[in-house]
Amino acid sequence: MDYNLILKDIKPTEEETQKINEVSSRVISCLQDLCDGDNLDAHVALVGSVAKNTALKGKSDIDIFIAFPLGTDKKFLKEKGLDLAHRCCDEFKSYPEHHFASHPYVTTHIEGFEVDIVPCYAIENGEQLKSAVDRTILHTRYVKANLDEGQEDEVLLLKRFMAMTGTYGSEFKVGGFAGYLCELLIIHYHTFENTLKNAINWKFGHSIDLEGYGTSKDFKDPLIVIDPTDKNRNVGAALRLDKLAEFIQSARNYIFSQNKRDYFYPLKRDLNRDEILEEFKSRNGDVIAVKFRIPDIPLDTLHPQLRKTTEALERKLNSEEFNVFKADYWSDELLSCVILLEMASSTLNDIKVNVGPKVFINQACENFAAKYGRENCYVQGDFLVHTQKREFSNALKLIEHIFTREHIGLIKVGKNLKKNIIETYEFIDIYENDNEEFLEFLDDFIKPGQHIVR
Repeated sequence: MDYNLILKDIKPTEEETQKINEVSSRVISCLQDLCDGDNLDAHVALVGSVAKNTALKGKSDIDIFIAFPLGTDKKFLKEKGLDLAHRCCDEFKSYPEHHFASHPYVTTHIEGFEVDIVPCYAIENGEQLKSAVDRTILHTRYVKANLDEGQEDEVLLLKRFMAMTGTYGSEFKVGGFAGYLCELLIIHYHTFENTLKNAINWKFGHSIDLEGYGTSKDFKDPLIVIDPTDKNRNVGAALRLDKLAEFIQSARNYIFSQNKRDYFYPLKRDLNRDEILEEFKSRNGDVIAVKFRIPDIPLDTLHPQLRKTTEALERKLNSEEFNVFKADYWSDELLSCVILLEMASSTLNDIKVNVGPKVFINQACENFAAKYGRENCYVQGDFLVHTQKREFSNALKLIEHIFTREHIGLIKVGKNLKKNIIETYEFIDIYENDNEEFLEFLDDFIKPGQHIVR
């Protein structure tokens, strides 16, 4: 496999690199001058994938940290960090957007690049940590010191492979591999191919401890990669089990594929609306689609709550003996969300068996018979049971019942979603939605394995 051809397509061009370095330098100089002018003992540094030379083409976001001394008052750090960021934006005539990690920071756009300006504490090791973002400078230093010459390209190949198989990105929407995690994998395994060859033999709880801290036993996550800069942190903590599994199978598929090049490029698919919808019809299942407005909250707050709500609704339907074949959600991340439920059965008979205690437990059986009437009870296997009328024999009616102010507590709904669900939910017909991104979601819903094999 000639990876040089792939790298030509995924590696930033010399022009892009020159431009990103020039803009970064100017922003850093501006912020440092502002710090010096205010007599602040603060150091401005470039961090992240741009600083480590591991940014993919077109993904060169600029991360700039303002590191304050450890003794700085936290309130002062927050307020002064935002003040410096705003004044810098004024210099570049850009608009500051406020975001929040462990404390507020500013995102802006300067000459076509997204720039994050983040205040932090200047720490020298993980034990001095005051906020989660403080580690970022240590991460940048570690990767730059430990990636051998040429291994930046191996990181790019791994990131691109993961991106095209749907396993890259630690944000909650994806739940995949973080960029820093990719870099540590390459430091450990040396090359992209070697990483994949090793990954196919990973087991649940596989651990990597580059510095030999011996703290892997303290974690129970699917993949454990001890942070070289903080022995008490697992870099893989945000990686979901399903994304780890998808990466392992993607690696296995790649190794045995005759079309390896295709794994580095977007999936070739013709989104034919009629064919996608016809596929749903041919499966002979009932499709329930519930749409509601989403609140104006950060995406890393929104997506976990949408997932939690979808999974809770699926569990409730299954517990009431409706059979959910598959459930997932889609959101435009601006206005609305759709929870999609493909039902193996959405209607039931009107009666159900209420299972009581085993007949060998005398007092429990007496209590059960007293409650439901001795004449109504009978034995099924070695359990005392009775037949009762089902409250809901239609899944739609059950959902309508749940999505009310009185009964929303029957499932665990994301706390920021409750009001919007109750007030705005509606059942929609997926056959009447022409949104292209929604069609992509539907295509992925019925062909879930298409990203991990070519």
